[in-house]
Amino acid sequence: MAYNPAPSRPPMANPVAVVGPHFCAPYPVDLIISKKLMTLAEGSFAVTDVNGNLMFKVKGSIFSLHDRRVLLDAAGNPIVSLRQKILSAHRRWEVYRGDSPDSKDLLFSVKKSSLIQFKTELDVFLAANTKEDVCDFKIKGSWFDRSCTIFLGNTSSIIAQMHKKHSVQSILLDKDTFSVTVYPHVDYAFVVALVVILYEINEDRKDND
Repeated sequence: MAYNPAPSRPPMANPVAVVGPHFCAPYPVDLIISKKLMTLAEGSFAVTDVNGNLMFKVKGSIFSLHDRRVLLDAAGNPIVSLRQKILSAHRRWEVYRGDSPDSKDLLFSVKKSSLIQFKTELDVFLAANTKEDVCDFKIKGSWFDRSCTIFLGNTSSIIAQMHKKHSVQSILLDKDTFSVTVYPHVDYAFVVALVVILYEINEDRKDND
């Protein structure tokens, strides 16, 4: 009888560096992403490692015509800015380097795979993929269960997985908290930006879909 070993996490043939290669680690990176609900600004998150060290912050806008979020490093420097495209049927978000709104600084876009969805499915297109015939990354799963997987394009190669984290602290502090495992050689700043957009698109559905 053939022995089938449990699936492991083979290193990517090429590092997945979208925001920057310095956000790629040669080992799995476990992150805790906490939504801060007790704040005036929408879309505020804190991102820590498993030991509680702050790695990123996500700052939302208090009063803004555009849905806009900025991913900051622990020192408060902008890494990327996330902007929802107004009047986009597929809930399209665009992500730019730093705090730039300039099209030359566009890194990637995210949109719903289809208008009507029973399961979460988002397509991610890198800026160079202007035709958008085939997505560069895909997010699939159940938002209701807070369980989603990020794949490399339309393949079965997983680059990150997210699930809901239940803790006494998250219940007491009224926070939505997610645990994310980023696979080796995958840009964890890119993955954090994807999880924030995933959150925003699905929270939007409560009001608009």
